[in-house]
Amino acid sequence: MPARKINKGADELTVAVMRATFEARAEGIIAFDVQDQIINWNKKFLEIWDVPLELVAARDGSRVQAFLAEKSRDPASYLERIKEIKSNPQKSFDTLELTDGRLIEQHSEVVELGHSAVGRVWSYRDVTDRYESDLVARRLAAIVDNSDDAIVGKDLNSIVTSWNQGAERIFGYTASEMIGTSIKRIIPPERQSEEDDILARLRRGERYDHFETVRLTKDGRRLDVSLTISPIKDAAGRIVGASKIARDITDRKRAEAALRQVQQVAESASAEREMLLEREQAARAEAERASRMKDEFLATLSHELRTPLNAVLGWASALRGGSFREQELTQGLQTIERNARVQAQIIDDLLDMSRIISGKVRLEVQRIDLAAVLTAAVDTIRVSAHSKGVRLQTVIDPLNAWISGDPNRLQQVFWNLLNNAIKFTPKGGRVQVLLERVDSHIEVSVIDTGEGISPEFLPYIFDRFQQADASPTRRHGGLGLGLSIVKHLVELHGGTVRAKSGGLGKGATFIINLPLIILHPPSDDREREHPQAKIHDLPQIAAISLPNIRILVVDDEPDACNLLKVLLEAAGATVHVAYSAEVALESLLSHSVDVLICDIGMPDVDGYSLIRSVRSLDDPRKSEVAAIALTAYARLEDRTEAIRAGFQNHLPKPVESSELLAVLQSLTQPRSKSGGRRSDE
Repeated sequence: MPARKINKGADELTVAVMRATFEARAEGIIAFDVQDQIINWNKKFLEIWDVPLELVAARDGSRVQAFLAEKSRDPASYLERIKEIKSNPQKSFDTLELTDGRLIEQHSEVVELGHSAVGRVWSYRDVTDRYESDLVARRLAAIVDNSDDAIVGKDLNSIVTSWNQGAERIFGYTASEMIGTSIKRIIPPERQSEEDDILARLRRGERYDHFETVRLTKDGRRLDVSLTISPIKDAAGRIVGASKIARDITDRKRAEAALRQVQQVAESASAEREMLLEREQAARAEAERASRMKDEFLATLSHELRTPLNAVLGWASALRGGSFREQELTQGLQTIERNARVQAQIIDDLLDMSRIISGKVRLEVQRIDLAAVLTAAVDTIRVSAHSKGVRLQTVIDPLNAWISGDPNRLQQVFWNLLNNAIKFTPKGGRVQVLLERVDSHIEVSVIDTGEGISPEFLPYIFDRFQQADASPTRRHGGLGLGLSIVKHLVELHGGTVRAKSGGLGKGATFIINLPLIILHPPSDDREREHPQAKIHDLPQIAAISLPNIRILVVDDEPDACNLLKVLLEAAGATVHVAYSAEVALESLLSHSVDVLICDIGMPDVDGYSLIRSVRSLDDPRKSEVAAIALTAYARLEDRTEAIRAGFQNHLPKPVESSELLAVLQSLTQPRSKSGGRRSDE
């Protein structure tokens, strides 16, 4: 073979070996000639800097250096340093910090041919992990050495391998005195077995957390210490020793012992004071609760009594003072009767509660068929359910349900529960009544699909004078006595009553249990006769005319609205009616109105909120309308609140027709209106 071919083959092999070595380097390498043209590079360089291959392949060194500069934390300083390196024919070494947080070691070396520089080779190594590891190691060493706790290392033969300054301070031995000796020299004789147990657990890979024990110091003092002991593993995962952290808790133990003694003395001395304080706080809270309940009850009682009384007196005055068509006469008499019955029921509930509290309820006990009593109560309430659109279903066990009890009182119990269920069930809902025998009891359940009971109020559902909503915006009337009366009457019959509900909007269930055999002899106590109310002469309605006066009446009670409409139209006024604050505001904006007569207690938006909305209107012809608060909230503070809200006058229900007409006449006179009499729109 010719020598030239042999030499050529050897050269190619050498180049291949050099190229493979070049690519196998852990560093990224790139070489430039003196004109800053790229001569060569390896793949590691592209990986470290994430340089596009096409950029390097263009062999423009200045563009590549500019690309590397953009990766640096300080591009300007990087380029200035490159310029400095190129001007110096010496080796260079730099550590670069990149924008992504990595640390790169940069080396460069001049390439010479003969005695002339023909280029420079740059190499780069990612040393981020190494720097972080070194930093972590240095930090850990500093933490261990400067810790206030004793941090000790030992092997599985109990020989000490490390001893920090905290250990020197706590135990008194220096590192040179302890390293290479047994840890048992600081363990009291009676506790030597602890070390054997510790080693056994360490070999199983377990650790001790806050193990409290006693250790000895160099001068023989006994210290209370808290130990945390963890196994030390080698690179292969084998347990080769233990790391022990010991904290001196001697002072803490002494302080705890002293504190326990002080606490015992303090607890003994303050026990009576605590008891007295709790009693005083409980008494004060109960007094405040009783006072609050009394105020709320009186306000509610006033409202519930005045509301039907207003319709009764109003219609009575209207019927006595003028001639009406037969339809209006029938309507007025029906309203009087309906509201009188409502007021009679309220009074009956009050008297029942008074008798219950004083223990004077008398039961006319007899043998009765409970199914018949329940059926009678259902028949009584069926008309109300039908008129509201509520389905009423009964399921009665065919077995005879004979018990001893007062049929009238039990019918009152069932009527109260059924009336409540229908009142709180919306149109389209269902009320179901079940009677069944359960062991030695008869169980009656009243189940509705109505508004339900909140979990917060459920425990108080049978307390007297308790209502889930006692605010002026409540949707349902009542004194909060019905369920309390039910509970007491059922208990007088030896039974129990309980309530269940899934929450608001999920209906409610009331369950009564009555024993099949029970007998309560009637009481000999005689009830005092309730005094009868006297009928006083009714005042004559003053001859007041309101021609061309436009009045908007706002009340959620249809009877109240109808009464005022008839009364005011009889006086010559033009009357618009609204059953809610929202409808009232719309009517005020769409009609010309001289006077607004508004109730206070209405659902969702009360009269106070309505008049504030009216007074804030931009149109002065609407915002300055004369306004009267006609309400069953009749306390002095209610009147003050009405005037502050924006009403010119406050009239409590029931109101005399003559008084209402006189107030209307005064408000519609020019001198009574701040802006003068408005002209017709």
